[in-house]
Amino acid sequence: MATQDAPVCQIFSFHDTKTPPDPFFGLAPEFLNPTPVPIVIDNGSFQTRAGWAAPSAAELSSPQLQFRSVAARSRGAARSETQIGNDIPNLEPLRWLLKSQFDRNVVVNFEIQELIFDYIFTHLGINSEGSVKHPIVLTEAPCNPLHCRQMMSELLFECYSVPYVSYGVDCLYSFYHNNNQRKPQPAHTGIVLSSGYHCSHILPVIDGRLDAVNCKRVNVAGSQAASYLQRLLQLKYPGHLSSITLSRMEELLHEHSYTAADYHEEMEKWRSPEFYEQEVHRMQLSFSGKLPSGCVTAEERQERRAQQLRRLQEINARRREERLQQDQERLDRLLAVQELWEDGLLDQFHRSLVELNMDSAEELQSYIKKLQLAVEQGRQKLLHSDGAEGKTDVLEFEQPMDEGDGMALMDSDFFEDMLPQKSNMAQPSFNMAEYHQLFVGTERLRCPEILFQPSLIGEEQMGLMETLQYVLGRYTPEQQEALVSNVFLTGGNMQYPGMKQRIERELLAMRPFQSHFKVTMASRPALDAWYGARDWALEHPPGEASEGWISRQDYEEKGGEYLSEHCASNLFIPMKIAKPVPARPAEPPVTAQMSTGTSAAITTVTSSLDPSSSGLSTDVTMVTS
Repeated sequence: MATQDAPVCQIFSFHDTKTPPDPFFGLAPEFLNPTPVPIVIDNGSFQTRAGWAAPSAAELSSPQLQFRSVAARSRGAARSETQIGNDIPNLEPLRWLLKSQFDRNVVVNFEIQELIFDYIFTHLGINSEGSVKHPIVLTEAPCNPLHCRQMMSELLFECYSVPYVSYGVDCLYSFYHNNNQRKPQPAHTGIVLSSGYHCSHILPVIDGRLDAVNCKRVNVAGSQAASYLQRLLQLKYPGHLSSITLSRMEELLHEHSYTAADYHEEMEKWRSPEFYEQEVHRMQLSFSGKLPSGCVTAEERQERRAQQLRRLQEINARRREERLQQDQERLDRLLAVQELWEDGLLDQFHRSLVELNMDSAEELQSYIKKLQLAVEQGRQKLLHSDGAEGKTDVLEFEQPMDEGDGMALMDSDFFEDMLPQKSNMAQPSFNMAEYHQLFVGTERLRCPEILFQPSLIGEEQMGLMETLQYVLGRYTPEQQEALVSNVFLTGGNMQYPGMKQRIERELLAMRPFQSHFKVTMASRPALDAWYGARDWALEHPPGEASEGWISRQDYEEKGGEYLSEHCASNLFIPMKIAKPVPARPAEPPVTAQMSTGTSAAITTVTSSLDPSSSGLSTDVTMVTS
């Protein structure tokens, strides 16, 4: 009879990677002469990437700094004690102290953003006092609010005195970078599906420019998937709550999860025990290899019993000596009171009886006899303890013990060792290593699925493909054909295996019969935004009349919310927000006494409060009778 081989278990362990601190780079002279080299900063909500847009330096063609967009500072600590990004070796002990500059994907905490900028400029070697002489290329969220851009421009121009700033959308930079690599003719129309740490976006691009009116955002991304996976495993393994941390869940998502082409069909496969044993990932947790007490040998058990008996003998002997000493001291005191009665000092004798809480001399005599008997018995036990230790120990053990006696020092398995052993009883085997394993099965595909079905986590909104269908429905059939011919996937949350196949399957069911579409994935979904911003900075050097750059003069003349548009930027829609005029203090009412049959003329002169007027006052005359 042929035997079938058992399926091989896939056992993994958590890396728990601790990032080393970022080094401090030196500033090369060619970065300042003849013109300052721009600094490219991909300000992501999960990770920040910064580097130089240097055309000739091959070693600087990738971002020099990559760190988490978080800061940790204790309450009341100095600014210099703040830890940024990779300076935090382990996020979990300090997670309650972590602060980010983002609310979802929009920068709102500019105090933390200033600390991030300080960290970047210092590690890139910029040590100029009070100013940064390099232009800045910075990414921002799609359809970024004007107030947030105004605060960012104010921070860069007023605090760092940068000469030029350019803003662009991270996923459009990635679209720009991958399109320029296409030969022979890059496509300028397409639709971008981007999913990051906090949000996912659908951005249609028409003729090389963002169609901001039809952009849509889905509030489901990587952070929601990590939180969902943490809840699932904590409910599944309540004994390992401290080991199921958010950092480990992010590692599970990045390295062990995948997207199913057909979710329901894939879930049916997991019903098979053979498929489960083959595909489940077992995450091994650290544990101690110390054997439990039931696995010791007979010799070890006998030695342990002898040690515990010797310890109990010492405890009992010490207790007897202490009790004998206490009884002797009390007996001496009672005999001293009895001597007062024999000497005729009745006043002192009665006061001593009251202190002893006794009523008469007969009661005193009774207590003295009892204590004398107890002291005599205690001395006899001490005399016979050397010859009959075991017997006295048993007799002492049978007496009730006070609180705090040697029972607290006994091991919990002492009485189990005293029981007769049953050698014929089969002991159940206990696998300590398997007990400390997390079986990650259907969670591998359930967590990425929330991008397409947000209802799995209780979010009442459309999934990514439903939102895409809604956006496509706002265009003509000809425009839809042009958009779906270039569906571009980018963002760190798009790196799941099978994501491209899932998008193609959904588009095939969504589009009309025999229609054509093309789905492409970014070459480096998490890094192409920085590379695209670097390519754009190299092709569009900063200058007064350069497209996409905001100078200090533009900032002062047009306001902090001003945006110079380019192929990877948002659409600038200026909005005039009327500032409220401060209310004037109320004037006391004018009262005049008027006699009957007479009339009074009251002339009120008011001046114009409109600052845009020519400055002339207007006279308003009111006549009351």
